[in-house]
Amino acid sequence: MRLEDRLAALAAAGETISYGDLARELGLRMADLTARLETLMETDAAAGQPFRAALLRQRLSPLGHPAPGFFAKAAALGRSVDIDAERRALFAAARPATSAP
Repeated sequence: MRLEDRLAALAAAGETISYGDLARELGLRMADLTARLETLMETDAAAGQPFRAALLRQRLSPLGHPAPGFFAKAAALGRSVDIDAERRALFAAARPATSAP
């Protein structure tokens, strides 16, 4: 499974995942996963989209936040991040549109 596909599935389910669990699922070394996430953040920033990497969480974070590197990369890309708002936007965008009766 591709990283983008797994993140889309997480967003559709309204879930997050730890870095280690995602790396294991995708068969990636942690350094490779984080490099791919940073590239994905650059793509998301250029498109004016929420950061899909916001769906990752540090295993020991009491609030379920991404690692500090996520916030550093967001700042380097010129964005400050409210992680809860970012995740809500990702979850909402992944939900299928419902038609009015």
